[in-house]
Amino acid sequence: MSTATSAQPAMALAPAAPRAASLRHALHAEWTKLRTVSGPAWLLLGAAALTIAVGVAAVGATHCPQNLTCPVDPTKLSLTGVQFGQAVVAILAVLVISNEYSTGMIRVTLAAMPNRHAVLAAKAILLAGLALAAGAVAVFGSVLAGHLILSGHGFTAARGFHPVWLSYGPTLRAAGGSVLYLALIALLGLGVAVMVRDSAVSIGVVLALLYVFPIVLSFVGNTTWQDRLERWTPTIAGLTIQDTTGLHSLAITPWGGLGVLAIWAGAAIAGGATVFRFRDA
Repeated sequence: MSTATSAQPAMALAPAAPRAASLRHALHAEWTKLRTVSGPAWLLLGAAALTIAVGVAAVGATHCPQNLTCPVDPTKLSLTGVQFGQAVVAILAVLVISNEYSTGMIRVTLAAMPNRHAVLAAKAILLAGLALAAGAVAVFGSVLAGHLILSGHGFTAARGFHPVWLSYGPTLRAAGGSVLYLALIALLGLGVAVMVRDSAVSIGVVLALLYVFPIVLSFVGNTTWQDRLERWTPTIAGLTIQDTTGLHSLAITPWGGLGVLAIWAGAAIAGGATVFRFRDA
């Protein structure tokens, strides 16, 4: 009896071993692809550079004269570049899978690794990790620029402005949340690309979600419906994570907004996984 009982857990755990091995092989293969071509590295560098450059330009162009009250959130201002860097991250996410479809390499990939869910999971894990790394560099550079520049432009503690630095809790939340935001944008782009396949169409769909959808919502005349829709718009809701002032006037809480973006990214990956599983390469 004891022998049979002890054997049952081992039998139950047996299928997990091949799945774990399959994922390890897929991670190794996908990492080899990413590091042996220059495109992803340049796009990640471009995303970080663009985010920091826009952030520096934004804080450098903003002043608060002594005789005026400035309704500016210094932390959010410093992180302005995230709204531009996200486009590069999304494009990278699309190209990670759509390039394989355009070249026919996806057939080779699936012939070597038939477990499609492991292939997609490996792509998602590596892409999210790279986006987190590039995002951390970009966000730190943006916060550093705000810390060094804004105090000389009138945004001082004596005038009621909190320092733009990671020792201030809301700034730390905004910075860390912005890094997570970029990783979620990458997963959203990957999920869309798996479903659509075509590079140009996938990029168009993702950029429309990021930029066109919020513009369309701005034309909604009913403020009640506008607030309701903004709570479920991936970028508007997601970027509330950057707010450190006026939180009571937001349509959704900062972490709640990031959660909405996570739902969008999760739905895109789930949809992509379903399509990837049942559609021919």
